[in-house]
Amino acid sequence: MAGRIRDEDVKAVRGAVPIDVVVSEYLQLRNAGGGNLKGLCPFHEEKSPSFQVSPSKGLYFCFGCQEGGDTLDFVMKLEHITFAEAVERLAAQAGIALRYEEGGYTPGRQQGERTRLLEAHRVAAAWFVEQLDGPEAEPARRFLSERGFDQAAAQHFGVGYAPGGWENLVRFLRGKGFTERELLTSGLASEGRRGPMDRFRGRLLWPIRDITGEVIGFGARRLRDDDNGPKYLNTPETPIYKKSQVLYGIDLAKREIAKTGRAVVVEGYTDVMACHLAGITTAIATCGTSFGEEHIRILRRLLMDSSEFRGEVVYTFDGDAAGQKAALRAFEGDQKFAARTFIAVGPDGMDPCDLRLARGDGAVRDLVEGRRPLFDFAIRSLVDRYDVETPEGQAAALQAAVPLIARIKDEYVRESYGRQLASMLGVLDERSVIRRVAQLAHWERERRRQGGSAAGPGRRDQGAPARGPSGAPGHGGAPGPQGGRAPQARPSGPRLDLRNPVHMAERELLKLALQTPALVAPAFDAYGEDEFTAPPYAAVCRAVAEAGGTSGADDDYLARVREAAPDDQLRSLVTELAVEPMRTPRQVDAVYAGEQLVAVRLRAVDRRITVVRGQLRRLDPRDAERAAAVTEELWTLQQYAQGLRDRGAAAL
Repeated sequence: MAGRIRDEDVKAVRGAVPIDVVVSEYLQLRNAGGGNLKGLCPFHEEKSPSFQVSPSKGLYFCFGCQEGGDTLDFVMKLEHITFAEAVERLAAQAGIALRYEEGGYTPGRQQGERTRLLEAHRVAAAWFVEQLDGPEAEPARRFLSERGFDQAAAQHFGVGYAPGGWENLVRFLRGKGFTERELLTSGLASEGRRGPMDRFRGRLLWPIRDITGEVIGFGARRLRDDDNGPKYLNTPETPIYKKSQVLYGIDLAKREIAKTGRAVVVEGYTDVMACHLAGITTAIATCGTSFGEEHIRILRRLLMDSSEFRGEVVYTFDGDAAGQKAALRAFEGDQKFAARTFIAVGPDGMDPCDLRLARGDGAVRDLVEGRRPLFDFAIRSLVDRYDVETPEGQAAALQAAVPLIARIKDEYVRESYGRQLASMLGVLDERSVIRRVAQLAHWERERRRQGGSAAGPGRRDQGAPARGPSGAPGHGGAPGPQGGRAPQARPSGPRLDLRNPVHMAERELLKLALQTPALVAPAFDAYGEDEFTAPPYAAVCRAVAEAGGTSGADDDYLARVREAAPDDQLRSLVTELAVEPMRTPRQVDAVYAGEQLVAVRLRAVDRRITVVRGQLRRLDPRDAERAAAVTEELWTLQQYAQGLRDRGAAAL
C-alpha cells in the first residue's frame, strides 16, 4: 500500500499553486467580474462560458453541469487521476517535497502510477536529447539539418535520438529505479523474448507533451533503409497517452492561440517546427490520427469559442488527393466546431516544412495569411472532380455538392454557398439550387429528430445531468484516498425554485456567509437551520456551524465547510454558493449583508407568527393560562417583526 501523504503537505500544495494558474493551463479564462474568471467548461460541451473560477477562494464551479471543487478536484477530474496523483503532480510543479505517513520523501514505490509514468517519460526525454550529440546520431542530425533545423531548434522542441540496440533505454531506466512493469505500461518498452526491450531504436524522436508541458509519449522517425518499421512510430495507447486527445506542440502554442484567437493545424512534427520558427507560433499537429472531436474540445477551450468570441482555425494540407480528402474530413468536424475554419494549401502542394526550406519563413507566413474558407475549399474540391462544361457533369456535380452544402448548420451561410454553387455550375435558376439545399437540410434535421437523438416525451435526455434537491446535479461516490471520490451516477430529485423570493433570500445569505463571512458574523451564527425553508440550504447552514461558524472564518474556512458537508451533493452546492456572483449590481457591503440577514429572519418570524396564531385559534377558551402564554409569544413575535421592518439589521 502507498503511504498516506501528510495533511500539512496537502494543505501546502493547495496553497502553493493558485487555481487560476492551474485552470489556465487547460482553457482560456477571462474576467467575469467580482474577482472571478470565466471560460468554457472542460467537463461538458457549451457555447457560452458558464465555468467560473474564484482565485480568492481557490474554487471553481460550472453553472451549466454543476461540476465544482478546488484545485486538486479540478486536476483529478480533468486528468482522470487519483487524489494522491493530483497532489504529487501539483507538488512537483510547486517544488514541494511530499512526506508520507510511512516516512521519507516521495519514495518511488509510494507514488501513483501516473506520476511514475510521467517521471519515466521525463527521464527518457532528457536521455534521448543527450544521445542526439553522440556519433551514432549523425544521420539524425543530418536529417534535421537538411530540413533547415539547427541545434537551437532541436533543443527548443526537445528533439532526441534513440540509439540502435535492444536495451539501451531499458537498462538506463532500470538504473533509475523503474520497474519492468512501469517500462512496459509506459510504452517506452515492449515485451521481448527475454523481457522488456526498447520500443524506439535507431530513430529521431520528438517528445509529445500534454497541454501542461508534461512528456506523455514520443513520435519516432525512421532514419535507416534497413529499418523495416513504419516511417513514423508513435507511443501506443497508455494510461497517460491517448492519441485522440493529444495535439503535438499544444504546450508551446496554447498561450498564443488564446491571445490571437487562431490555431493552425498542420500534419507533422517538422511542420510544427517550421511554422513556429517562421513566427506562426500557434501551429499544432495531431499524432498519428485525424483531427477529431477530442482535439476540437481542446481548441475550443483555448479559443473561447462562444457567442462572445469567434476563434479561427486554419488547416494546412497537401494539395494532393490525400490532402483534399483530409479537408473534407475537416468539413465534417467543422459542423461541431463554431470557430471560423479555413484551409491553406501550399504552392505546388508543399507542406510548411518544405515551403520554409524552399522559400523561407515569409512564405510560411504568407501560406497561413492566404487561407481560404473551409466550406469554399471543400465545395470547389468536390466540383472540380466533374466536367461542368457538359450537362451530365453539371448534374453529377450538383448531385454531389448539394448534400455537402445542406450539412452547413448556419442557414445564411448555407444559402450563400447554394448561390455560389449555382454560379460555379452555370445554373441560371439559382433559386432552384437554394430550394434543393434547403429541402435536403430540412429532411436531415427531421431524420436526426426522429432518430432518437433528442429526448422524447417522458424521457430525459441521456446527456442532461440529473438534478438533485439543490437544483444542481447530485453527486454520489464513496470516499477515495484522502478525500478523492469515485464518480457515480447522479441521483435525481426536485429542483429548487430559485425564482421563489424565499429561496432567493436564503441563497443570497448563504453566499454571503461563504464568500464574505465577516459581513454577516456573528449574527449569522445565531441563525437556526429551521430559518432556511429549503432542506439543502438548512444543511449548508449546519455545515457552516460545524466548520466553526462565520466568526471563526480563516484561510481554511471554506475547506472546513466543504469537508463538513455530509456528501458530494451538498459539497457541490457549497462550492456553487461560494463561487456564484451576488444577485445585486450594488456594492456588497455591510448594508447589503444586513438586508439579507433581515429578509431571512423576518420570513422565519412571519412563519412562526402564522403557526402561533393557529395554535391560539385551536386553544380551549377555558385554558386561560395556556392562552395567555401563547398570546404573549404572539405579541413578542409581532413586536420583533415590526422592529426588523423599522430598524433593519439593528433589531437582530
